[in-house]
Amino acid sequence: MIELNGNSLTLEQVGKVLFDKSMVSVTEASMEKVKKSRQAVEKIVADKKVVYGINTGFGKFSDVLIEAEDVEELQLNLIHSHACGVGDPFPEVVSRAMVLLRANALIKGFSGVRPVIIERLIDLINAEIHPVIPQQGSLGASGDLAPLSHLALVLMGEGEVFYKGEITSAIHALSKEGICPIVLQAKEGLALINGTQAMTAVGVVNYLEAEKLALESEMIASITMEALRGIMDAFDEDVHLARGYTQQTEVAKRINAYLSDSRLTTRQGELRVQDAYSLRCIPQVHGASWQALDYVKEKLEIEINAATDNPLIFDDGEKIISGGNFHGQPIALAMDFMKIAVAELANISERRIERLVNPQLNDLPPFLSPQPGLQSGAMIMQYCAASLVSENKTLAHPASVDSIPSSANQEDHVSMGTIGARHAHQIIGNARRVLAIELICALQGVEFRGVDQMAKATKGFFDEARKIVPTIEKDRVFSKDIENMNLWLKETDWERHGQTRAKTNA
Repeated sequence: MIELNGNSLTLEQVGKVLFDKSMVSVTEASMEKVKKSRQAVEKIVADKKVVYGINTGFGKFSDVLIEAEDVEELQLNLIHSHACGVGDPFPEVVSRAMVLLRANALIKGFSGVRPVIIERLIDLINAEIHPVIPQQGSLGASGDLAPLSHLALVLMGEGEVFYKGEITSAIHALSKEGICPIVLQAKEGLALINGTQAMTAVGVVNYLEAEKLALESEMIASITMEALRGIMDAFDEDVHLARGYTQQTEVAKRINAYLSDSRLTTRQGELRVQDAYSLRCIPQVHGASWQALDYVKEKLEIEINAATDNPLIFDDGEKIISGGNFHGQPIALAMDFMKIAVAELANISERRIERLVNPQLNDLPPFLSPQPGLQSGAMIMQYCAASLVSENKTLAHPASVDSIPSSANQEDHVSMGTIGARHAHQIIGNARRVLAIELICALQGVEFRGVDQMAKATKGFFDEARKIVPTIEKDRVFSKDIENMNLWLKETDWERHGQTRAKTNA
């Protein structure tokens, strides 16, 4: 059970909720804050005090006063009009993350919603009812209005949901689980949609996948080192301590650990004096990507515990401030940074693939073919990797440098953070396929060298990978092999192999 209090949720806990389907609850102390915040909203409505988002219109309509008897209709109209997302839905895991993060933000007690709103969000998580939320349509300020409106629809018994492996109507799923729809009251519609939970939810899933992929990339690169008889001197700790980047030193340390007992790697001068950059500079390049990922993690851990709606209620309603915490710029920049970091893991991987298949760059059979000429071997797999890397270069263009004014120029600078997060997710998928191709090629390469001479760690990985993609004995439809390897890299629990940053650094 993961207990939410609005302040201490971690990425590890989010991962347990998303992938292990851990149940969720809320602390009593947090719910008391929610109740006090709600009392402040109800007093504002009763006293007819004019406060943005409670009894006014929204955006450019902020100067339009709404009568008390129309406040519920105002919230209904808000959700209906803002639920205009388009395109394919977010993956179900992202939708689950959005519900979790919105609940965690609201229980901070700054938003003025009734406790029942939070209870219903928790009900959705624990019943595994996940809103169907279109991916496109958010500017990333004022928050993720369109995506979160589709989430709010479900609380009202409208829209569609993922439920028991199918897409069905929200009211059907709620009825099956005995969950009553809600009629939104003052401030509640705005509180549900004025936030960064779409971009942050995608960002969290991105980070969890990218962290895993970055670790896998080091093991895959280690097998490539064996296939190409790589020189281990470049991974000597003194080299990396001399530069001073912790992440660079950690990468070198992990690869040294993986290859410590290998009989396939070489030393300076045995076969050649130095390797190409794609081998020699693995710690420098991968380490820099880890630096970026660490930055992303830091921002996400702040954002998943942030109050991001507007206005915010302080001091039991004595202070109500209309600010801009919904602006997604911190996450927008983080997602753009992540895009570049992961794209570079694929970039250098593709260069290692080229070294594995190009007979002018190694002494392996041309294109790792069992019968060069008659059979093409891995020739076109390298083409595929090159195509994915090139696509990543276009996707890596920063979304955050763009802004289009909205709401009659009242909202005149926006983050485009959700676009950045979506593109980062595409880059991660592309990068994983590139690394899957490198692994297929590296496995073939070490077989030519002698599997019995591999290091214990890489041999263990080799044995697992060979259960997914068998030896290339003749040309076949390699698309299936790439996709199978990609899925294996995405879904396998590497912690049971001891392959985590903490354990490999110990």
